[in-house]
Amino acid sequence: MAMRPVRVLVVDDSALIRQLMTALLGADPGIEVVGTAADPYIAREKIKALSPDVLTLDVEMPRMDGLTFLRNLMRLRPMPVLMVSTLTQAGAQVTLDALELGAVDFIAKPRLDVARGMAEYAELLVEKVKHAAQARVARVAAGPIGSDHDAPIGYRTTDRLLAIGASAGGTEAIREVLSRMPADAPATVIAQHIPAAFSGPFAARLDRHSRMTVIEARHDQPLLVGHAYVAPGGRHLRVVRDGARWHCRLCDDDPVRRHRPSVDVLFASVAAHAGSNASAALLTGMGDDGARGLLALRKAGASTFAQDEASCVVWGMPGAAVALGAADEVLPLSQIADRLLAVDANT
Repeated sequence: MAMRPVRVLVVDDSALIRQLMTALLGADPGIEVVGTAADPYIAREKIKALSPDVLTLDVEMPRMDGLTFLRNLMRLRPMPVLMVSTLTQAGAQVTLDALELGAVDFIAKPRLDVARGMAEYAELLVEKVKHAAQARVARVAAGPIGSDHDAPIGYRTTDRLLAIGASAGGTEAIREVLSRMPADAPATVIAQHIPAAFSGPFAARLDRHSRMTVIEARHDQPLLVGHAYVAPGGRHLRVVRDGARWHCRLCDDDPVRRHRPSVDVLFASVAAHAGSNASAALLTGMGDDGARGLLALRKAGASTFAQDEASCVVWGMPGAAVALGAADEVLPLSQIADRLLAVDANT
């Protein structure tokens, strides 16, 4: 039996953007745009009347801002929401707030003056909407800060490295993992699929929720205990060994499977330069980026973990890793920090 199309309601105050999003989504036979709305009040009534599967929601809305509407929606009628965001510092802050409130994912607002990239944008938009329709919309609560890990736990400071990769749903998943880390946790490198304007605010937000120091990675920066390094949006992050220390290497090589930063790129470098001294986790996200890198890590002797399907927003990336046999363990999100921190993950 053929699956019915994903029913989408497009919410945006710009008539031109509503028309464009409707055309881009409606061109795919697996999607039906059941309606549009110019503001949250109209959207509220259309949600009741049309029962869409997915909502695309403009961050900046008239009469009621997008965050207020999203907060009310997730309280009264939780459903998958794809935020449509401006690629600015202000847009980043609002979008990260939206993801914390329960939005599944985000996509940049289409640029009407750039026709050449519209086909690629349409492909990404359709992919994100279809994955959103299958996503779990229950908000993942951040782990408690200041609980069992308050005291330093005495890690040797030069011989352990942690690596984390994620995509859709990952901003909140990474926040939960880092919130469970002690202040003296091993140096941690992170690749999250995120635009350039978002990675700095994302790192700053993680820093506020972690006892570790979380920063956006800089080229040739040494990796220090108690610090986590977020790959800048639009750049690949690699780890290299230089004498007794690991360092960050940033580069502008081509995207890998459409992603820069790529989790596979980061994980492959950790496998090559840290090997059995590393532990890595692949968290929620659509697609398969990171699966091959996690397998390379396991083959190099690292301890490898994948987030389980029940706790993922989207089980694409960790599911692909499990299918490859790349994960030593498949774990709920709440258990991943403890397993990453275990010096001998096989005990």
